[in-house]
Amino acid sequence: MSPARTRRDLELRHLRCFLAIAEERNITRAAARLGLTQPAASRTLATLEAALGVRLVDRSTHHLTLTPEGETFRVRAAAAVTAFGDALDVGRAEARPLRLGHSWSAAGRFTTPLLRRWRRAHPDVPLELLRHDDRTAGLASGSTDAALLRGPVDSPGLVAVTLFTEHRVAAVPSDSPLADRPELALADLAPYPVALNPVSGTTTLALWPVATRPTRALTVANTDDWLAVIAADRAVGVTSAATPGMHPHPGVTFVPLTDAPPLPVSLAWPDRTTHPALPALVRLAQEITAGA
Repeated sequence: MSPARTRRDLELRHLRCFLAIAEERNITRAAARLGLTQPAASRTLATLEAALGVRLVDRSTHHLTLTPEGETFRVRAAAAVTAFGDALDVGRAEARPLRLGHSWSAAGRFTTPLLRRWRRAHPDVPLELLRHDDRTAGLASGSTDAALLRGPVDSPGLVAVTLFTEHRVAAVPSDSPLADRPELALADLAPYPVALNPVSGTTTLALWPVATRPTRALTVANTDDWLAVIAADRAVGVTSAATPGMHPHPGVTFVPLTDAPPLPVSLAWPDRTTHPALPALVRLAQEITAGA
């Protein structure tokens, strides 16, 4: 059988199986989620890889990871599954909502104007703001149609436009001596453990110069846990200037940082978008944030 014929014989179940494996990062858990046996899920993945002629999953390490080709295909497979669902839903009277993802703080001070102006301009297409605690805010899994992302957007298969930049601030316990300072430098935080969110955050220890780099870090999985460990006086943190307004916490004080580089905020979407209202969202987001 020719490779072209093999690709034509692929079914939606192959894509769904791959997406479950990519999200779970474990074939056994993905199989259980899909109601399959582990060998059946492995065979489905192998059939998909053979048909495409590329390896999507790297099994050479202890933890399952996606290859660069797998990361690219993940976005396209998610878009294809979403498009298939839309095509079948011909009897739905209203338009499918446009799902806008974010990991935290959405568009900062522009969030409410964006949502309200969209509702006035497009009353027939609901704009749903959805929080996803992952690097692409739901884009890679197909859970969102577009996403507001902070930091560089380098995931394969995504297109992005930078809307504006934000200053960074330090987050410190409210009863800390640091909380009384009008401003701080990165070196002021170096003696303390730093809370890092590798799942969806933008801060790493590389933000500090080597000479003043903190030696202790505390890893968390989301913004809520990040705030909790800082309020508990277990760590300090660095975040965008939008966080105090969108995620205030009585136990955390935010202090301007004088020497941290600004953080770009972008609107991103799959390079093969499936929602017809996406171009209108891009135009409105750029219009609202122009000059910021």
